[in-house]
Amino acid sequence: MAVASGCALTLGTPYVPPHRLVATVLDGDTTLAGIVVTELRLPRLLLALVAGACLGAAGLVLQEALRNPLAVPEMLGVSSGAALGVAAPLVLSLALPAVVQPMLAIGGAALGGGLTLLAAGLGRSPSAVLLTGAAVAAALQAALLVLMVMADQLDLQLIYRYLLGSLSARTWDDVAGLWPWLLVAAPALVLCAPVLSVLRLGDEDAEALGVRAQRARLTALAIAVVLIAPVTAVCGPVAWVGFLAPHLARWFDPAAGAVRWLPWSAVWGAVVVVVADVPARLALAPVETPAGAWTALLGVPAGVALMRSGGRRRPARRGPADSAGAREPLTGPRKAVPGAVEAVPRTRAPQQALGDGRGPGGPTSLPLGTTGTEDVR
Repeated sequence: MAVASGCALTLGTPYVPPHRLVATVLDGDTTLAGIVVTELRLPRLLLALVAGACLGAAGLVLQEALRNPLAVPEMLGVSSGAALGVAAPLVLSLALPAVVQPMLAIGGAALGGGLTLLAAGLGRSPSAVLLTGAAVAAALQAALLVLMVMADQLDLQLIYRYLLGSLSARTWDDVAGLWPWLLVAAPALVLCAPVLSVLRLGDEDAEALGVRAQRARLTALAIAVVLIAPVTAVCGPVAWVGFLAPHLARWFDPAAGAVRWLPWSAVWGAVVVVVADVPARLALAPVETPAGAWTALLGVPAGVALMRSGGRRRPARRGPADSAGAREPLTGPRKAVPGAVEAVPRTRAPQQALGDGRGPGGPTSLPLGTTGTEDVR
């Protein structure tokens, strides 16, 4: 994150050397480099960090609530609904203030997520929610295509760049518009993390532990909507960040739970967006490409590779007794065999049971690798 942030602030036209970066920021409006860094690059960097953190945390919330590593905002109708809520007034030539755009995005995201849960039976089956969400997302994307057909050439270019997820021409006003929603979502995430760990056990076990699975899943979707919708209203649907960031958090700490994965998923989401925004701004300079195109181009193969490597990981390390030699587990009670020696009772002390290797019926052969502290059968 530090390297990508430094590249985002120094590279470009004009180029600012790293040792001059602090002085350039302090100069402010007095030089061209100071104006570019403080008014264009710095708010764009902060917006990338905040947007990536929100998308990464929302992706983990959805995956843990639905117990499916493929549950991402793009496949549940949340991102498509938010984009539809922002793009519709633009095509219909409705003059709305910029403050209303997050509300429109939240309304569209809630519409997409609500349709998904209603069609899937209010979230009773996680697999049904995921499949239904893919269908709802396809329907909302079809509605977006209809709007794009109705738009004129100028609006079409704006909608196309917005739908791919772009951070260009963002100012401090866009960054300031996200803080009220973060103040609402951050405490909700803290309260939601322990419940997500319980939902991993399954609906029946969660109900036995006092967690209402259906209500908890609806609450998790509402928190994801509050995280995704304001970011989508400002940046557009930056694709597959919510898919890649949770897998990175699990890959680096596979033994942890949702409580520890949640902050790391937010951090990795911020890293993914900042790293993707650097080539989006510089790869085809002076033309800027959408950051969402780079996150989709790099995020999907990396996420698939992480899933494959995570499935191949070995289980926890065995103890010394297991590493000495694997024994075949008993599948059932042993039957009495004529001429066989009966097992030594467990109530006898280990030293008395072993002794010189004699049981009640005569000499017995002890299994290899046994010690004086193990039970003899």
